[in-house]
Amino acid sequence: MDKNAPKLRSVNKSKPPFELNQFPNDFPYSIGEQIIYILATRAQTDIEGKEWEEIFANAIGAEWRPSVIGLDDITMGNTAWGAKSILNRKPSTASNIRLISGRNDLINSFDYNVQPGQLPDEHGELVLNIYNARVEDIKKDYKHVRTVVLIRSKSLLECVVYETQAIRYEPELYYWKWNGKNLYGYKKSDDSQKFTWQSGGQQFTIFEQVPEEKIIINVRKPEKVPTYFVLNKVGFDKSWITITKSHE
Repeated sequence: MDKNAPKLRSVNKSKPPFELNQFPNDFPYSIGEQIIYILATRAQTDIEGKEWEEIFANAIGAEWRPSVIGLDDITMGNTAWGAKSILNRKPSTASNIRLISGRNDLINSFDYNVQPGQLPDEHGELVLNIYNARVEDIKKDYKHVRTVVLIRSKSLLECVVYETQAIRYEPELYYWKWNGKNLYGYKKSDDSQKFTWQSGGQQFTIFEQVPEEKIIINVRKPEKVPTYFVLNKVGFDKSWITITKSHE
C-alpha cells in the first residue's frame, strides 16, 4: 500500500452539465419553440450570434452574459460556451463550415509590424498565440470550454446544432501562405486549410468539419401573428404613446 497516495473521494465538480453533444432531452424542443416564436412574430428570420447565445442559454437554463472575448458568453457551473451562428442553404448536409472567431490584432497584441507577403509562418504563429491565450484565460475559470454552433437555413425551417471543445492550436502543426493580404493556415498532416487571417481587418476564421453527432431540427412554419393581436394581448391603448411637437 502506498501511504503517500491517499484515495480521494470522487466529486462531481469536474463534470460538465452534460457530455459533449449529449444535450438534455427537452433541448431540441426548446430550440424549436423559440424558432417558431421568431417566425410567428417578426418579418426577419435571421438569427445573429448574440440572439443565438440567448436562445441557447434559455434552452439549457444557463446564464447569458455577453463577453468581450466571446468564449464565455454562456455559463453554467464549471462550463462556458461561446456561440456561433452561420447561414447554410441545407444545414443537414453541411460538412465543412467557417467560423469567424473575432479579431486577432498583431499590432495591438505584439506591437508587430504586419508585412503581407512576408514571413507567413511567423505571422501565423502570432495569430494562433492570440487565440490560444484567450482559450487559456477562460480555462482559468472554467474547466470545460465549448463552442455551440447553429447552422441555420435562410427560412429557419431547418437548423443544425452541435458543440465542439475550445482547444489550443499548436503552431507547429500548421504552415501558412499569403494570398494577397489574406493569410491562409494549413494542416501539415493533410494540407487542408484550417485558418484564414485578414491582415487588414485582423479577422480570424477557423474551418471546421461538422461532426456526425449533431441535432437536426426541422420546424413547421407558423402563421404570422398580426400586429393588432399582439397589441390587444398586452392591453395597448393610445395612452401608452406621448407625442411632443417641436416648435421652430
